[in-house]
Amino acid sequence: MGSISNHTSEFINPHLNGLGVSATLAINARSKELMAQGKTIYRFGLGQSPFPVPKPVVEALRLNASQKDYLPVKGLPLLCETVAGFHRRKDGLNAQAGCVMIGPGSKELVFLLQLVFNAEIIIISPCWVSYVPQAKILGKEISVIHSSYKDKWQLTPALFEAFLKKRNNTTKPALMILNYPGNPDGVSFKDEDLEAIGKLARAHHIFILSDEIYGMLHHKGEHTSIAKFYPEGTIVSSGLSKWCGAGGWRLGTFSFPPELQWLCDKMAVVASETYTSVSAPIQYAAVEAFKGGTLIEEYLWHVRKILAHVGQACAALLLEANVKVNPPAGGFYLFPDFHAFKKRLHDKGIFTSAEMCRQILEDTGVAMLPGSAFSRPDDEFTARMAYVDFDGARALAASRTQPLHEPLPPDFNKIYCARVVEGVGKLNAWLAGL
Repeated sequence: MGSISNHTSEFINPHLNGLGVSATLAINARSKELMAQGKTIYRFGLGQSPFPVPKPVVEALRLNASQKDYLPVKGLPLLCETVAGFHRRKDGLNAQAGCVMIGPGSKELVFLLQLVFNAEIIIISPCWVSYVPQAKILGKEISVIHSSYKDKWQLTPALFEAFLKKRNNTTKPALMILNYPGNPDGVSFKDEDLEAIGKLARAHHIFILSDEIYGMLHHKGEHTSIAKFYPEGTIVSSGLSKWCGAGGWRLGTFSFPPELQWLCDKMAVVASETYTSVSAPIQYAAVEAFKGGTLIEEYLWHVRKILAHVGQACAALLLEANVKVNPPAGGFYLFPDFHAFKKRLHDKGIFTSAEMCRQILEDTGVAMLPGSAFSRPDDEFTARMAYVDFDGARALAASRTQPLHEPLPPDFNKIYCARVVEGVGKLNAWLAGL
């Protein structure tokens, strides 16, 4: 009889075959290893806000550190009402506190939704790294709509319509996940496209999870929720990790329309048997964040201005180097396409985006994630660049010394975001030397 160790594969859920550690966490770990070896690393891999949590929110956490009771599964009632008010105020939605759910990060809520909702999952490629692995873990039927650079890496009404024509059963329910401003691409939708996509989804019985975790980081403050056009079939996701700089606090939110309260309630059943509730002090502090106010708006104004300034500069540098890239509309990502260098990469024995990113990291210290991590073809030379390797507190303080409604000075990036500029320069020099 063999030992247990010889049969471990028999004890593993087969849906986990082929899955590894999340690509974002893996690149962060590898970057830290290289830094520990004394190498200079430009950390464009992990999408973490560089900015500090707003002071009013930090103070609210300090004041509520003694909160120790278990809270309701759906969330602290005051927070649920504040989140609903946030969506009514910012998005013009008919959001209700009883249809809000608070989770330990929106990532967990996305997983629970896929678990509870018995339907096909529709993903738009490129997409955030965890959507597809989560669906695979759950054994879901997955359909992928592939966008392209000319589509700005987003779902267009034409792409959606073409996909719908190929479906065998137009009445079969499905859940489509949209994310915008996008991770990994930093681009967003026009209102008319959102309206057209919403109409198609309604006509074909497709529900939408609108992941708007970067909505507050639209660089012009002009984010529009698709729920405005398809309110009865859209779940809106938000949280503290991106716009509030509090990724490690692990608090995400889902806002359901009243028509889908049954789905919210069933998710709460599963949550009650898994994580129980979100940390009490964090929920009390989150009330201050979602309440908004002058200090929060001032913070967001400067954060958006900095991210737009850095992102536009990085895109311009890449375009000068013959790299195709869409300038960002929000968030802090670029999704460069290195197709122009395909032959030279092949001559170097590089045939996949993963191999390309590994070689770039080893040769230049520039850490990016390969396009294949975002459900792109392995042999497509794309990558995600998170342009956040700078001291956000220092940049924020510098921005606050400038007139609020005027552009940042031309030398701002070289002074306060020098590692980002230097890293893009290293990447461009590597490409020129191929």
